[in-house]
Amino acid sequence: MEFSILTLLANLPNEKLVAPRALEKKLGCQDEASLRKFYITLEALEKIGLLVKERGRYRRVQEDNVVEAKLRCSSKGFCFAIQDAEDAEDIYIRECHLSTAWNGDRVLVKILKEGSRRRRPEGEVRLIVERANPSVLARVKENESGEYTAVPLDDRLLFEIELQPNGIDLQAAVDHIVDVQVQRYPLGSHPPVGKLAQILGRDAEAASDIDIVSCKHDLPKAFSESLLEAASNIQGSVRQSEIKKRLDLRNLLTFSFSHEDLKTKGGTHLPIEHAFTLDKIDEERWRLGIHVTDVAHYIEAGSDLDKEAKRRGISVHLGNTVIPMLPDALTPICTLTPGGDRLAYSLLLIMDSDAEILEYEIQPSAIQVDRTLTFTQTQQVFDGNYDEEDLPPNVRENLNQFLELSQTLKSQRWQRGAFELQLEEGFNHYNDEGPLGVTNITSDAQSMVCEFVLLANQAIAEHLQQLGVPGIYRVQHPPDLEEVQELIQLGSQQNIDLYLEDEENVHPQDYQRFLIQFRSSPGERILTYQLESSLKPAVYTTHSGLHFGTASEAGYTHFTSPCQRYCDLLVQRILDTVFRLGRNRRSTRSKEQVNLHHSSCHGQINWNVLPPDIHNQFETELTSVVANLSEREQLAQEAERDLIGLQKTAVVKEKIGETFQGLITGVQSYGFFVEITLDETNGDVPLRLEGLVHVNSLKDDWYEYRSRQQTLVGRKNRRQFRLGDNVVVQVKSVDYYRQQIDLVVVGGGSEATNGYDDYGYDEDDSYGNYRGEEE
Repeated sequence: MEFSILTLLANLPNEKLVAPRALEKKLGCQDEASLRKFYITLEALEKIGLLVKERGRYRRVQEDNVVEAKLRCSSKGFCFAIQDAEDAEDIYIRECHLSTAWNGDRVLVKILKEGSRRRRPEGEVRLIVERANPSVLARVKENESGEYTAVPLDDRLLFEIELQPNGIDLQAAVDHIVDVQVQRYPLGSHPPVGKLAQILGRDAEAASDIDIVSCKHDLPKAFSESLLEAASNIQGSVRQSEIKKRLDLRNLLTFSFSHEDLKTKGGTHLPIEHAFTLDKIDEERWRLGIHVTDVAHYIEAGSDLDKEAKRRGISVHLGNTVIPMLPDALTPICTLTPGGDRLAYSLLLIMDSDAEILEYEIQPSAIQVDRTLTFTQTQQVFDGNYDEEDLPPNVRENLNQFLELSQTLKSQRWQRGAFELQLEEGFNHYNDEGPLGVTNITSDAQSMVCEFVLLANQAIAEHLQQLGVPGIYRVQHPPDLEEVQELIQLGSQQNIDLYLEDEENVHPQDYQRFLIQFRSSPGERILTYQLESSLKPAVYTTHSGLHFGTASEAGYTHFTSPCQRYCDLLVQRILDTVFRLGRNRRSTRSKEQVNLHHSSCHGQINWNVLPPDIHNQFETELTSVVANLSEREQLAQEAERDLIGLQKTAVVKEKIGETFQGLITGVQSYGFFVEITLDETNGDVPLRLEGLVHVNSLKDDWYEYRSRQQTLVGRKNRRQFRLGDNVVVQVKSVDYYRQQIDLVVVGGGSEATNGYDDYGYDEDDSYGNYRGEEE
């Protein structure tokens, strides 16, 4: 089993002695090669002072001024070490202090110079704890001595890889784009060594876009034979003995809903992970059931399948193809569709007629799904466009009750301050708040499921907190106040009076109000883009906190997609452990006990529910995994955006020489970005893409950058290109792999008349030195 120094250190709590045999088991070191690597690593870490050996056991030693970070490098050779803590400063790393580390590597950095008001702290790489580039996209070349090397396409990787023969014709690969697997990283003065894994094409355009994205982001290509065999050996039929241990809900009318045409790379349809029931208890009360497939029942903690799922972290959606977290063999077992008994975790919420939650419980259950509808079919029911013969009256009535309840829940969320956006992608893959942490404006059918999923994730987070057990939470911090002030300033330029209710803090209600105000402005698009860019990414953490986009202050987690996200599987496993091993009273002598499944226990627990060893084990595991889960999710999002970018660039390359109306979406000292809309569509949404008008292409004057107004201003002609201006541009050139579109201005812009002197300067503002060449 492969492991990194990072995973090894994560299993060594500070100042706590751990036996090597325990580490072997946790890291999955079973064969001779991995055991040899494991003990060499332990010895090396001991020699450099990161580990101390006492009585045959190891403990980790924290060094002063040494921090863990991820490298972000430039094509010029210098790098910044980005720390995980949100408010921590980036550390500047000179090229001579990189110690053979590459862009994206996770490292331990020793701080050499403390930062000051004007300068960042400086440091050097103390140790590379995890490599980020086990494979590299490159172009093959042959030198004069007949040796072959691979030159990375990523210009932040400043090295060449020596290629070793491995049965592929290297001569045939010369000047082609290839996928190279790194066999040995740089060692002293010795360059890296690799082997050719795949020839993708003569250039990036000739290669498959999915292959490019998969290789570029080192996405897992397939499951090993042993994992496929392990998955196929899992017993899928549900035994009556198992049903007897669970709450039997098979008699309820149960629905599940799905997107169309989403398949894994193996060709299997994605599993449907949640289903819903709604039944009336009496005239005043309803019971909403949100049922999530019980993946934890089939995937044993610590098994090879579990370790692979943890390593992948999340399924990656590349168009209509999905690289799954779990093998396809588990899909028929775990998917909630008609055709037999299914094991689930059920959240049963008792609500009044105003959809206020009165109580709820969480139970391992057995269900049967009566109908699976696509979102298109469900929307047709809501619109009245359905075949009455195919849809009995009780089904139609139940679906419309679902819709009415979801709209009430949405209204409650809005009263709390939540907001939503019209995003370019038509849906998110998990029917929840999506990558930006904000719900998407979609059809009633998708919105209905989204409301139920959000409700389930909030209730599970609340229950974990009330139980006092370790948990994983989803946190999204408010935007930075400085960025919001820039948005407010941009709004004033568009004659919109934006303001914060609390001048010192940003609240979701502010963004909800901003979006309503934008609707009355001709600059709605550019204002909305700026608002989107100010949103911080949501991350996984072991401590509950605000989720800004959903306005969830009481806590939020991910629970409803355990086939596709490892966080959800872990949360399910925590609940399973609580219900099996948790203490429902303070001591065995106490007569007072609580129901750990039910919300009635909230506020009643003042003891540790889990046994100390299990509690500590979960705390250690969750602390070690949350950063990796956030990184894997971010990588998946980058890969998905990369694929969309390649597809857009391929379309616009056919438009070289054509002119388009465009909107200026960003202004920098080196030029401005213009969004153009093509006639082609991405689903039902027109295809929008962005290109750069470089300042050097503005030949009619010398242009100065006005940072405060986000404007480029001509010194003599007073012509300006301002954020939100309309322009006419021509497509000049396209770099497919880098997804760079170069545009030239044909017309548009505006005139700078107020607040400027004879040279186009505002005396209160700074200006850049970039300018066009005067004709």
